[in-house]
Amino acid sequence: MSARTLVINMNLDENLFNEIKQEIPDWNVIANKDTDKIQDEMAEAEVVLHWKRAAAPVLLEENKRLKWVQTWSAGVNGLPLEPLQQKNVTLTSANGVHAYPISETIFALMLGLTRKIHTYVRQQQEKTWHNAGIKLEMHEKTIGIIGVGAIGQETAKIAKAFGMKVLGVRHSGKRADHVDEMYTPDQLADILPLCDYVVITLPLTEETTGMFGAEELRLMKNSAFLINIGRGPIVKEDELIQALENHEIAGAGLDVFQAEPLPEDSPLWTMDNVIVTPHTAGATEHYTERVIRDIFIPNLRHYLESSTPNMNVVDYEKGY
Repeated sequence: MSARTLVINMNLDENLFNEIKQEIPDWNVIANKDTDKIQDEMAEAEVVLHWKRAAAPVLLEENKRLKWVQTWSAGVNGLPLEPLQQKNVTLTSANGVHAYPISETIFALMLGLTRKIHTYVRQQQEKTWHNAGIKLEMHEKTIGIIGVGAIGQETAKIAKAFGMKVLGVRHSGKRADHVDEMYTPDQLADILPLCDYVVITLPLTEETTGMFGAEELRLMKNSAFLINIGRGPIVKEDELIQALENHEIAGAGLDVFQAEPLPEDSPLWTMDNVIVTPHTAGATEHYTERVIRDIFIPNLRHYLESSTPNMNVVDYEKGY
């Protein structure tokens, strides 16, 4: 019988590669970011770490052994979920690896908008000395976290350091540490009018696509800020632009957009009450080691014992 095969669809630091190899010394372990050079190994792989679109044809059509795919991202909306489900492939995400960097980005955006840091950066470039009408502070305000997963819980914990009231929305409605009141998605209209900051940390699914539009934005305070680090299509971008232009909300911090890169003609680039970041909220120096050491290797150990991983297993019906 030929050796079992793990394909790591990227180049990997030697130390991390060796840590994986130590767990499965009898396996054929391949690490290469060039999919074209590992087509044969892809066709034989039982486990794949880091899904790449270029590998889809061989994995879905030629491979008869594929059992498990560990993605490199928390979101899986870009993967061919239906074909993977039809092949009975277990899919696990990198959910949880982003909690620190994304929660830091959330507060950078919130503080930047509240204390007008983005305005002062522009003024610095123009050598303009002006207070820009600054008056707001963040302490003891109310934050609504729409999607209380790992990122949402870390955000809630930090919010408590600012003495904030934390409201949360999660599908189960189950309580979470540092969240004062929990709601379910069908109660969104109840939570929005209460919040000074609305933070979207949801995955993109059929249910969440277009979840925030004109009606939801009108429910927000005109002094409130919207932060979106989930996925762009969760927010109806044209309706958000209109709400910002009409000052229905105070501003927005956006890391994700309907089209990426954000088109040059988008009004969001030049709005005084908007901060744009290029889908980098999850970027961190520790990303790779966290995926390998905190998620993949523990999952691999469980897979070897029971033929299935047990962390971050994607529910194909829910899409996350």
